[in-house]
Amino acid sequence: MTDRTSEHTGGRARRRTLPASLGLHATLLVASAIAVFPPLWLLVTSFKPKNEAFSTSLLSQPTLANYTHVLTETRFLTWFGNSIVVVGATTVLGVFTAATTGYAVSRFRFPGMRPLMWMLLITQMFPVAILIVPLYNLMAGLGLLNQPVGLVITYLTIAVPFCAWMMKGFFDTIPVEIDESGRVDGLNPFGTFWRLVLPLAKPGLAVTGFYTFVTAWAEVAYASAFMTGEENLTLAGGLQTFVNQYTGDWGSMTAAAVIIAVPATIVFGFAQRHLVSGLTAGATKA
Repeated sequence: MTDRTSEHTGGRARRRTLPASLGLHATLLVASAIAVFPPLWLLVTSFKPKNEAFSTSLLSQPTLANYTHVLTETRFLTWFGNSIVVVGATTVLGVFTAATTGYAVSRFRFPGMRPLMWMLLITQMFPVAILIVPLYNLMAGLGLLNQPVGLVITYLTIAVPFCAWMMKGFFDTIPVEIDESGRVDGLNPFGTFWRLVLPLAKPGLAVTGFYTFVTAWAEVAYASAFMTGEENLTLAGGLQTFVNQYTGDWGSMTAAAVIIAVPATIVFGFAQRHLVSGLTAGATKA
């Protein structure tokens, strides 16, 4: 024990050489520059005149024309409203479904539980490109094309399986004695879940809500395939109208992208303090 402790202490006390330290900091600087460059380029380009979108100059003539054009001369606000409806419904339903599913498989044993969990896991193995055609045919048969409900259902099939697994791992960390005390007080299973267990699961709920929000907010393939007509598009589909095979309005594209990034940043700001603890609990107990 003493030898291991001494060896461990000596290893911690050992300092990096100057070349190693310089190499480490240089690598971190290069990695940081690579990570920061795309959003910085996007932000700078959004303030450039349209004819200078690909110029190497940094805001020689800054302008808000791109933002004005996007907000007043396009259907951007309509797309934004459509996205808010779809994302809001997806987030609320996704969090509730994932939380109740995760709690059920964490606390109860019932026939078909293992097949259910395997089914949730297997659904994550299929890439989006394979699922577009069968989901399109299914939505067409149900009359849900060009309907926000169809897009919400599709996004739930993406978010709920992963979030249910994660919530199960989080509920596994909450002592079963809390459930037992709820039953002693006369609460039914749902009352125990809603009043006692769910308030303790805030970090897991924050991660689930953030993941579901990002899934619906940033998804492009399904939004483009299932929604047609400018009045029905969400933001993901609307962005493609600025840059396609016929037009290349990069100024409007970058301005719209910056506006779209603002809500995601705000949501991340609210959820970030719970992200580490929620992901860690779900990863270690799932």
